[in-house]
Amino acid sequence: MGRLLFHVKICGVTSPSDARLAAAAGADAIGFNFVPGSPRQIDPEVAREAVAGLPADVLSVGVFAGMATADVLAIARQVGLGAIQLHGHIAAGPAGDPPERCRDLGKLPVIRCLRLDDPGRQPGSPADASTTGGRDRLHAARGWLQAAATAGRSPDMVIIDAGAPPGAAAGQLGGTGRLVNWEVLAAQTPLGLPLALAGGLTAANVAQAIRATAVAAVDTASGVESAPGRKDPTLLKAFVAAARRALTTTA
Repeated sequence: MGRLLFHVKICGVTSPSDARLAAAAGADAIGFNFVPGSPRQIDPEVAREAVAGLPADVLSVGVFAGMATADVLAIARQVGLGAIQLHGHIAAGPAGDPPERCRDLGKLPVIRCLRLDDPGRQPGSPADASTTGGRDRLHAARGWLQAAATAGRSPDMVIIDAGAPPGAAAGQLGGTGRLVNWEVLAAQTPLGLPLALAGGLTAANVAQAIRATAVAAVDTASGVESAPGRKDPTLLKAFVAAARRALTTTA
């Protein structure tokens, strides 16, 4: 099934001090957003300083959406990233990340952000008794993953995040605070890859989300902030502690 790259990820970190704070709180992955237009976009040189100050056992993850592979690799080398997160649309377009990008990123671990299909736009698929309402709400995600495998490489891990409109710009695809429907996700046939949950998670709801979905990893950005890109120490520590307790209980 693959190796779980992290258990608790704090994303959208914009300063070395917040990166150190997240690591000290117990997060084992820190996400740095390089998506133009995002309120959490970080300069590569600032990210490089932040990564250099992290403990060796904390994974540094670069978040990208629709950026050319050569540019992603250049930033990864400059910053010293440990993994790449593809957060763009699965459909072709300016903010899209095509399946072959996993292969083209070489040996860097790849985390793919995917979303539940909107039942109002979902392509037709066979009824599946294991999915809510007889619909496979991960139909499009499965198609992208199959195409990536056919192209030569599957991602190492998947994050399920809240839905986004098909035409949403790259900078509007994450950190919105919107929740994933946990019950619907739990009803889906597994994707066969290590799975993390994102989308509106906070210290107040992360334990419930873990129990509802049985995921082994969680990811948050807006749920531990005082403002976009500014992490709140109290919220951050409470989130990591709540997530760790719940993950230990459900393991």
